[in-house]
Amino acid sequence: MAEEVLIPSSGKITSHLTGSLLAVAFLTSFGSSMLYGYNLAVVNSPAVYIKDFYNKTMVRRNGAGLSGETLTLMYSLTVSVFAIGGLLGSLIVGMLVSRFGRKGTVVNTTVLVFIAGSLMGFSRICGSPEMIIFGRFITGIHSGISLSVVPMYLGEIAPKNLRGFLGLVPSIFIGTGVFAAQILGLQELLGKEEHWPLFLSVVVVPTFIQLILLPWFPESPRYLLIEKHNVHATITALKWYRAKCNIQAEIEEMQEEQRSLCSVETLSVWKLLQDDTVRWQVLSVVVINIGMQLSGIDAIWFYTNDIFENAGVPVPEIQYTTAGTGIIEIIAGLIGCFTIEKLGRRPLMIGGFTIMGICSIGITLTLIIQAQISFMRYLSVCCVVGIIAGFCIGPAGVPFLVTAELFKQSHRSAAYIIGGSLNWLSNFTVGFVFPFLQMSAGAYCYLVFAFICLSVAIYVYVVIPETKNKTFMEISRMFSKKEAVLETQGLMHVDQLKLKKMNGYGGMEHASLEFDSSSSVP
Repeated sequence: MAEEVLIPSSGKITSHLTGSLLAVAFLTSFGSSMLYGYNLAVVNSPAVYIKDFYNKTMVRRNGAGLSGETLTLMYSLTVSVFAIGGLLGSLIVGMLVSRFGRKGTVVNTTVLVFIAGSLMGFSRICGSPEMIIFGRFITGIHSGISLSVVPMYLGEIAPKNLRGFLGLVPSIFIGTGVFAAQILGLQELLGKEEHWPLFLSVVVVPTFIQLILLPWFPESPRYLLIEKHNVHATITALKWYRAKCNIQAEIEEMQEEQRSLCSVETLSVWKLLQDDTVRWQVLSVVVINIGMQLSGIDAIWFYTNDIFENAGVPVPEIQYTTAGTGIIEIIAGLIGCFTIEKLGRRPLMIGGFTIMGICSIGITLTLIIQAQISFMRYLSVCCVVGIIAGFCIGPAGVPFLVTAELFKQSHRSAAYIIGGSLNWLSNFTVGFVFPFLQMSAGAYCYLVFAFICLSVAIYVYVVIPETKNKTFMEISRMFSKKEAVLETQGLMHVDQLKLKKMNGYGGMEHASLEFDSSSSVP
């Protein structure tokens, strides 16, 4: 039986941003989320040196070098094994957060980064390409876990009026990680041949800082109360994160959710998929997470240099142009972070996906006609920047935040497994398919991404409600109301069909049904 403290209601739950909340958001994002962005871009600049290392190693082992096809395959495996590891990490995150907690999972999984950093850092000394590939796989596992657990942790420690702001902090650090890899990869820094092992293994530095400082902060109060039934630890954690604010109403809201889940165990993925009461939430998580990766952003990140080269940017200037896009990522992420609580989740997702769709169409048009009109190459670069900016404003971080907001505590871990695994599968698919799509369709390949982006924007507009400044229970009730309305409309539809069949002596007539527009999800 769960321990419970009865606390009178104190009205609306509002809190100010405290130093503890900001510190946890920065520490978790700096030591976990940033590594995802860094590892996405880190293999771009040292590609030639890593391939040369692979070839020389095979010459020493076998007396003969690798063929061009085999070398390309090995390097492609080095790039894509990161996504395979990410998929595995996303599949085990539910088990980890239930056993170790949110903060506990972040802290305990830092060991993966130290193992991966050591493997990649000493790979050249040991003459082992396998150490690089396995190190990338382990960093992928860590990133797969982090992409789910960090937004989950921040979403649960944040008051509802700051949940959006804190939920987008990880996306800013993902962009910062990409930018850091682009800057450190310059020839003037770690972009030289002798530095590439250090370039790959520098990820251990932010993780070490996180490991030293994060254990001093409390676990998620919602986890402590709803899953561990530890009321006193919950109160202590809330006082830490809320400073001098009144926490009574917030504890009461959590206890309401706890009472609603008293007979419900934490759901597995299979049970979540079978639960009809959350089918719209599950479908929404599927759409926005797949759309996030199939939007084409990974194609832009993985093949930025090739895209700029095709656009006619001089080769010596490409590395600086690429680094410049990293600044755009950070600025766009900051804009999203500081406007989400004012504008809401829906406008950032709809606007972001729409901008990406329009810019993808723009890339197609500029690449087609740049042979006739030379300045079009600069417009194509602007379209690339527009895709990156549109992504970082909303689609980069809001899907992870919304995944936490759409579900109660008992459903949340399974929802993150579904969203995370689809995210990484889509990531892997784009990384492998895009080069072939580009070869077969040429400039028209970006129209595929445009269609996906615009379709997701329409889905968000029609189906997903605004969750800004709402408690998890309020959001759950919004979807329950939608489900009840749809079921009622379905029963009315069946009754009308039966009535018309009787009136028409067995002749089926067209049955129309007017939907109450006020009951549809905005």
